[in-house]
Amino acid sequence: MKRLMTQTAKLGAAAALAAMLASSPALAGGDKAGKSPWGPQDEIGTLNMMTDASRQEILQRIETGKVYDLGVDLFVGMPDCCSAAFGDPTYQMWMIHAPARGDGSGELLSHSSEAISMNTHTGTHIDTLSHFGLHGKLFNGVSANEALGVRGWSKSGAEKYPPIVARGVLIDVAKAKGVDILPASYAITVDDLKEALARQATTLSEGDVVLVRTGQMSAWPDKSKLTLFTQSGLSLEAAEWLAEEQKSMVLGADNLGLESFPSTNRENFAPVHSYLLAEKGVSFIELLWLEELARNEVYEFAFITSPLKLRGASGSPIRPVAIPVKRGS
Repeated sequence: MKRLMTQTAKLGAAAALAAMLASSPALAGGDKAGKSPWGPQDEIGTLNMMTDASRQEILQRIETGKVYDLGVDLFVGMPDCCSAAFGDPTYQMWMIHAPARGDGSGELLSHSSEAISMNTHTGTHIDTLSHFGLHGKLFNGVSANEALGVRGWSKSGAEKYPPIVARGVLIDVAKAKGVDILPASYAITVDDLKEALARQATTLSEGDVVLVRTGQMSAWPDKSKLTLFTQSGLSLEAAEWLAEEQKSMVLGADNLGLESFPSTNRENFAPVHSYLLAEKGVSFIELLWLEELARNEVYEFAFITSPLKLRGASGSPIRPVAIPVKRGS
């Protein structure tokens, strides 16, 4: 694995992932893209669980004007998932128009604007269903041969995603275990989630946005402590429990890739990614800022965000917010 990581640092993200997955004889668990229960035209998976009634229900329970910003700043030199791991481009911003220097007397009117360059999986972002597939197919049988072009995907791209308004739940695993940060590469178990929920006196409901805190963002923005291949995160079993038994609509975490890395299952580089996105149609959010929610013990809230309408993109930066609500019965 160490040798492979060194080699992949020189490759692009797509080539790196292909090399890692190709090195395995078979994927653990399922190895076929799932079929959507919402019909052959579905491109958003479990986001179909959201309705006008569900949105109204959670908004009506808001009891304060306090808003928690769950997004991180985007800046040059920021930590990211994949520049070190896969050689992906880093976030860059540069001025393309700027006021004249000096006392300003030579200009009646000045203006400034910038250009940016970034991976769509930079900062706080959502992974869409086009991000991972199995045997050349995305969730709901979308074929790369038919739906992938040089400008992205014609199916299941970020522009297809609706604004997300739903009940959000924070599961503070780090606090439940009495640590600031979970150990490197720790794989969160189903029992860990249950114990944290019990400690918080919080229950999950169908259609929730479930956010898991590992504590890693307490080290933000120290790049030496925020690296993909040493991160704690969800185990495959924990993801299965949340997606299948709890019927969560969207998952999220305060780490770089939701799941723990390196995978404890050596047959699959990213088993949680392929399971959630390709098999179950569950989108998820990475690099969430959950420190303030955790500090104030806000475990239930209205979760609101929206991806940018990046046509054909497999991910999109977002700026989610959480607004505390009256606790459910």
